[in-house]
Amino acid sequence: MIYLYVEQIFVYISFLILFLVTLLNLINFFFEIDKINHFSNNGMKFAFLCTTGFLTTRFFQTQHLPLGNLYESLMFLSWGFSFLYLISNVKNKKRLSAPVLATSALLVHAFAVLSLPHKMRESMSLVPALQSQWLMMHVSTTLISYATLLFGSLLAIVLLSIFHGEIKRYCVGNLTNNFEFRNKNYPLISKNFPKQIITESFSYSLFLNSRKCQLIHLLDKWTYQAISLGFSFLTIGIISGAVWANEAWGSYWSWDPKETWALITWLIYAIYLHIRINKKWMGKGSAMAASMGFFLVWICFLGVNLLGVGLHNYG
Repeated sequence: MIYLYVEQIFVYISFLILFLVTLLNLINFFFEIDKINHFSNNGMKFAFLCTTGFLTTRFFQTQHLPLGNLYESLMFLSWGFSFLYLISNVKNKKRLSAPVLATSALLVHAFAVLSLPHKMRESMSLVPALQSQWLMMHVSTTLISYATLLFGSLLAIVLLSIFHGEIKRYCVGNLTNNFEFRNKNYPLISKNFPKQIITESFSYSLFLNSRKCQLIHLLDKWTYQAISLGFSFLTIGIISGAVWANEAWGSYWSWDPKETWALITWLIYAIYLHIRINKKWMGKGSAMAASMGFFLVWICFLGVNLLGVGLHNYG
């Protein structure tokens, strides 16, 4: 009984802190206040420790890795987003990815705590299919891949939202042609405004678009790095899952719905990596492929569990 109270304390404290951290990051995204950076970073560290405390408590209670049902998997996924937040905070001083990761951790945490019924949140013994040494290898690597791939896909969605129209012209370096294009659309600017004002306006436009171009290149780089890492973990998860399936069900691959969607997800991200390497398709084309992966991951992760079909419906 004491384990239950400790778990609830960890879960609800971490949920409250994640909400505050997300709010602070959204405010800081627009106003860039240094003190908010400090508070949000410390808050995420505390939320990460609380989520870790929940997973540790559940481990001592059940005597196995807490990945036996949907609730535990969602909490582990939220833990993964928090961990990525702390890592990105060390490597990325501009903290552009912080609002994405904080919001992701909060939404997953909220879905686990507020949406799932109480019976699904209770600890239980593992079903026979999960009583294997492959549990830690397969499930943990797969969930880590989900967190990393979702992060990369969300960055790609942000990239698509700003990579459009005339920004592309600036990014490829056709600055003069783009300005002439503006003058054709607005001839009064060339005729009625003094040359100094036009020059200052043009310089300011170049400054704004150069910052957007830098943001585009950074987002494209981080998307590629995140998806490359997540793709590696997903590959390990699929291979270890095939070996485990052979031990449990007698075949490496049975075209179970979970296996099929995992393969589709793997292929989409493989296509993204191939497109990303080809410089002709860098930018918008690769970002569209990465964005598709966002929906496929959720279908693969939640679709089978919520529909209750296939060999993986015990989650």
